[in-house]
Amino acid sequence: MLRPSALRAAPVRLALALSTAVLLVGLPARAEPPKPAAPPEAAAPAPQSAPSLSSDTLKPGKPAAKPYLSEEAAPNTVKILSPPPASHSPLENADRAAFNTTRGFRGSPRWDLAASDVAEGASAILDTYACTIGTKIDAARVPAVINLFERARLDIARGTKAPKLHYRRLRPFVGNDAPICVQRTQQLADSFSYPSGHATQGWTYALMMAALVPEKASAILARGRVYGESRIVCGVHWLTDVSAGRTNGAVIFAALMGNAEFRADMDKARAEFARVLDGKGPAPVEANCARESAVLTSPSLQF
Repeated sequence: MLRPSALRAAPVRLALALSTAVLLVGLPARAEPPKPAAPPEAAAPAPQSAPSLSSDTLKPGKPAAKPYLSEEAAPNTVKILSPPPASHSPLENADRAAFNTTRGFRGSPRWDLAASDVAEGASAILDTYACTIGTKIDAARVPAVINLFERARLDIARGTKAPKLHYRRLRPFVGNDAPICVQRTQQLADSFSYPSGHATQGWTYALMMAALVPEKASAILARGRVYGESRIVCGVHWLTDVSAGRTNGAVIFAALMGNAEFRADMDKARAEFARVLDGKGPAPVEANCARESAVLTSPSLQF
């Protein structure tokens, strides 16, 4: 039991403690010496996995031109595409086998090409087909081609978004730590897998390029197939996502060919290509073409 004198002293000690705490709170924290800021070039940009389909790749932040197809004329890709494979079905088993098998491609030339094929959009497609057509084309020299690709890109985006949101299929790397050829991000994991947007865009552009440069059509379409298969090798899409992407791309191209404005822009782009494919342009990177040739001449992926 406390003595009376101790009880009388307790409020005094409490008041002193409170006053000290108030003073301490009011004092500024001891400043740490400032750390030097890292130079801008010190931080390398993270690898991109899927640039936005709805923005102008040449002028970031600027909306692309309007699509060719109206809402009424755009194909109902949800109705046209079959659903993704059911759980534990033979097709889903094939999807899983393809994903597991292609993890062994890591570090190979095929893996490197898959990482390179992550690039997409109007200007990137010119680089994709540089080896196929035999020359590197500066996007600034072919404004009609870029306009055609950018406008069609919006039709491709719309035709891909609807089934993605309808089926909401998860990507193959979700829930495991298997290697993929791009950086894992929450944004990529949260985006849906069916159909593949890259494969849809790649096959639509391949069909367009084959029509624009018909003398190279077979080589262009073979490269377009490999571009889509790169998504399987990369580990970001299932095999059936890519198959559906090719169907989706063909559907969108067929709808675009029914649009008079698209056909007129195709004619302008064809004439523009004829002017720049004169054999006088800069040669594509030899090492890239050698790697691409090795992939194109090897047997197709077997799962």
